[in-house]
Amino acid sequence: MPSQTPRGHATKQGILEVATAIASVEGLEGLTLGRLATDLSMSKSGLFAHFGSKEELQLATIEHARQIYVEQVILPGLAHSPGIATLHGLCDSYVALMERRVFPGGCFFAAAMAEFDARPGVVRDTIAALQRQWLDMLEGAARDAIGAGELDGTVDPIQLAFELEAAMLSANWYFHLYNDARFFELSRSAVQRTISAAASPQGRRILEALTRPQA
Repeated sequence: MPSQTPRGHATKQGILEVATAIASVEGLEGLTLGRLATDLSMSKSGLFAHFGSKEELQLATIEHARQIYVEQVILPGLAHSPGIATLHGLCDSYVALMERRVFPGGCFFAAAMAEFDARPGVVRDTIAALQRQWLDMLEGAARDAIGAGELDGTVDPIQLAFELEAAMLSANWYFHLYNDARFFELSRSAVQRTISAAASPQGRRILEALTRPQA
């Protein structure tokens, strides 16, 4: 396939911006070339020049969403010192992304997991692999914190990552169900309490400095 021109790349990115917004609300199965053509006032043949099939469109949309999470969650989280600061930073950046309503339907991957968890195929496998990477990142930050003496040595990084993920996903579901932003603060409080309960005195001091209200 010939390399894409800058104009073609910009057009494709614009299409994927709309596609991720639609998919976050209506699901990846609701994402069709016909629906996109209508929303973008484009011809189906124009869209076929970028995506040869519905599955290819779904996978490209997932990759576009992944890039947004990298830019707005992963990189800000990893900008902190390794250990408890990174663990908290990843969680805080994720809640902030949902709070800003970057995706109108909430967390893109939460919606995708709910839609495809029981559907075998390449789309499900891609979603599962990306979600595994996210959990691995949380677990890795917890292991770094244990190694630095910031978390108690008896802490199970897998269990801690699971509890943090559960607290964050709950905010996603309940905010959109009740349209109540207080659930983001409840999520932040749950994240802070969960990390603090697992932290050593040194780790709690770091966490307190991170979460102290700015003057």
